[in-house]
Amino acid sequence: MTASDLVLHGTAKDLMTRNPISIPETATIREAAKLLVERGFGAAPVINEAGRPVGVVSGTDIVRYEGERVEYLPQADRRRPGYQIESTASAPVREIMTPVVFTVRADTAADAVVREMLARRVHRLFVVDVTGVLVGVVGAIDVLRHLRPADAP
Repeated sequence: MTASDLVLHGTAKDLMTRNPISIPETATIREAAKLLVERGFGAAPVINEAGRPVGVVSGTDIVRYEGERVEYLPQADRRRPGYQIESTASAPVREIMTPVVFTVRADTAADAVVREMLARRVHRLFVVDVTGVLVGVVGAIDVLRHLRPADAP
């Protein structure tokens, strides 16, 4: 069987993982880092108060920011001269997120979702409802799970 022997039916709604974990734009960078590490995610959508995606934050964004922003506080522990404490910024995640979100509607045909992913060279697309609220995510793994042999019912 070759790739040309496989087909993908349905819509983005059929492919997507529903109710994806997201990060409020007001969350701190530390909170975002904790969520990504605990969930084992490389990135997550950032949403505004209305639930609309406004960006994406990745582990790379956080590492880059923290590497540039570490501040050294004066000696805080007088019992251990020479030691300093690193203070990481508690800035909101909206300051470091990538402010571009690639979305599709839930009724977008599955093959159009794949074409969009390929055209944009992304591993995931976020699915929004008619009001623009985040309702799901379609990742490359989701697409692979739904491929079927062309002769399957």
